[in-house]
Amino acid sequence: MLPGKSLPPREQKLRKPAKVWRILRPGIHVNSSMVDTIPIVPGVAAFMRPESRISGSIAIMSTLNKLRLRQRLGKYRIEKRLGEGGFAEVFQAMDTIMGTRVALKIPHATLVDSELLKSFRREARLVAKVDHPGILQIKDASVIDGRLVISFPLGKETLDDRLSRRMSLETIFSISDQLLAAVAFAHQSNVIHCDIKPDNIIMFDGSLMKLADFGIAKVARRTVHGCGTGTVGHMAPEQAMGRPSVRSDVFAVGLVIHRMFSGQWAEWPYDWPLNGHRRLRERMPATLMNWLRKALELSAAQRFRDCVQMRNAFTRLRPGALRVIQRQRRKTRAKRLDTATPAGRSRRAA
Repeated sequence: MLPGKSLPPREQKLRKPAKVWRILRPGIHVNSSMVDTIPIVPGVAAFMRPESRISGSIAIMSTLNKLRLRQRLGKYRIEKRLGEGGFAEVFQAMDTIMGTRVALKIPHATLVDSELLKSFRREARLVAKVDHPGILQIKDASVIDGRLVISFPLGKETLDDRLSRRMSLETIFSISDQLLAAVAFAHQSNVIHCDIKPDNIIMFDGSLMKLADFGIAKVARRTVHGCGTGTVGHMAPEQAMGRPSVRSDVFAVGLVIHRMFSGQWAEWPYDWPLNGHRRLRERMPATLMNWLRKALELSAAQRFRDCVQMRNAFTRLRPGALRVIQRQRRKTRAKRLDTATPAGRSRRAA
């Protein structure tokens, strides 16, 4: 401003202490009063002292330093970086009060603004009502040292990690059933996940799984991509065009189950038979293959209407499918034993 020149009326207003506005991201202005108290889920809140309002609102800016191993973040001590995506970093940390290890998801500071906090608060409260053994619940969510910190129970690995090793058919059936049960429960509660993929399926001891990122997935994708939700290669065609529904979750669950049985990812344009069909046919009886094909129909109207219907069909077909698999195993085993005996070898030679 040049000497002797007065500020325009609008700037004079902005300079008054009671009317201070802070820029969190280009084009987004948030009043400091909006970040005083940020309740995230029932029973969980982040309270900022009045003197910390400025640091709290700048909380969410890109000037924050990268987190380091062994760094303290409130009651948490960072132990290990588990992964990083377009929306957030994930760390293993020690809860120094409870004495337990947890997973911390910390959104990138450059993405966090008042709109994201409002969206997260709304989604987290909705998902807090979806209490199911197969759904990974948020333990705690608060703003610590200017960062949005979301705490979860710590699993052993993701399903994506587990898929790098051989899986028995019993394990595949068990994980499939658990996944279907979790998503079916969510659909009964009128909640859509929108980003079901192996990275969001957390494995625990005893081949137990929990589906993570309910609510967060929708907020993350809306923030990173601006519109739509989901991960390319893991979502239904209509979801890629910005029209997700419960049937999109059905398609995504079908992709995960197809990957477990076939050992390969199905690829666009998802024309049947998909990648790995030969191995799929070896490991999956025809009745179950027809069930899977229905889940992976390109037209949403031709799929199961939701995961409740999909799981009911799976529950009916599973006993018969297992019997078929067991018969095939007995035949294969008998054939191997036959070829191992002298008589069997002579018959083959003849």
